[in-house]
Amino acid sequence: MSKFSNLIKNSDVPVLVDFYADWCQPCKVMAPTLSKVASRLDGKLKVLKVNVDKNAAAAQKYQIRGIPTLILFHKNKILWRQSGVVPEAQLIRQLEPFLGVKA
Repeated sequence: MSKFSNLIKNSDVPVLVDFYADWCQPCKVMAPTLSKVASRLDGKLKVLKVNVDKNAAAAQKYQIRGIPTLILFHKNKILWRQSGVVPEAQLIRQLEPFLGVKA
């Protein structure tokens, strides 16, 4: 978890963390959306995927109760959080206020 902790503490841009599991169908639906969002917002945020089955400590620390759960961190602070599948346009609209720029 140290690499994850370092990234959310020290990143110059906000980090959108996708808490997911390989067996989770909604997580599979979200994956291409997150790729598109990462491309559209390149340089304005980083996207990091965290498998809850392999990173139970992180899932417990951030009280992940359902997946997918997206959490936007900046300098180790949670700026935004949402569980469930989110369409690309809606996700970008929700993230924009925290990024300081329109995508």
